[in-house]
Amino acid sequence: QVQLVESGGGLVQAGGSLRLSCAASGRTFSNYVMGWFRQAPGKEREFVAHLTWDYGNTDYARSVKGRFTISRDNAKNTVYLQMTSLKPEDTAVYYCAARRSGIFTYDYWGQGTQVTVSS
Repeated sequence: QVQLVESGGGLVQAGGSLRLSCAASGRTFSNYVMGWFRQAPGKEREFVAHLTWDYGNTDYARSVKGRFTISRDNAKNTVYLQMTSLKPEDTAVYYCAARRSGIFTYDYWGQGTQVTVSS
């Protein structure tokens, strides 16, 4: 059974940093794409970043490019989202997700972790 478990959320002041972790288990993620999404109150869930497990290729939403970095630790089967220069508009529940390469629907989702950025 595949599980994605996020951690690392919390309350931080604007300009601060946080690192989110997504511990993945239940299968090998070769040929998978790992993504981070977020959902703010009253808004739709939006893409933040993704990374190809095998090659480490990355892509980012325009709103976070240059401030957030997605990475992985193969040995720990963990994906990270390093967030810097945080803004109040980054406040949201952040979700980790996984999909097979070439398939654009995410098969697996974590439970989410809250990130709150105070001004």
